[in-house]
Amino acid sequence: MSEWNTSVHIRWMIRSDMPQVLEIERQDGLKDGLKWCWTEEDFLRVLRQKNVIGMVAELGDTVAGFMIYDLGKTRLRIMNFAVHREFIRTGIGSQMMAKLIEKLSNHRRTKISMGLHERDLVGQLFLKSQGFRAVRIVRNDHTDEDVYMMEYSLVRELANGERSDNARSCDSA
Repeated sequence: MSEWNTSVHIRWMIRSDMPQVLEIERQDGLKDGLKWCWTEEDFLRVLRQKNVIGMVAELGDTVAGFMIYDLGKTRLRIMNFAVHREFIRTGIGSQMMAKLIEKLSNHRRTKISMGLHERDLVGQLFLKSQGFRAVRIVRNDHTDEDVYMMEYSLVRELANGERSDNARSCDSA
């Protein structure tokens, strides 16, 4: 499949989406070799927080992906982002990221950030294809794995003369 024939509807997450979201989360955790994934209680606890939004990418009646993000004063912080394994590399992740980039403004929120485990090379390469850059490494004293903080900057993209909607032309997620 290509990005052009896999157009999705991106909407707010509702309670009835939870079974499909949990299945995507479980598959994503297995792919990355994680020992734990978000539970339904984790999702509900996070989504009850002020300024946290959950959205799903819907293809027909199927939830093909989801994203949870926090609306900060100057940035969006992605807390969880995943695409169903059957829809990897169809452009759905790029469409979801484009939706977040559209929410940025020169006057208010100008950045999107996300932390990724060092072994999540697929995620790092996806974010790089969307215009993100690694900005720092957070050392984790409790595990052997560090977290790479990735950031998309609207100001940087515009200063470089790049289109702010560059995520739409990429077909890597």
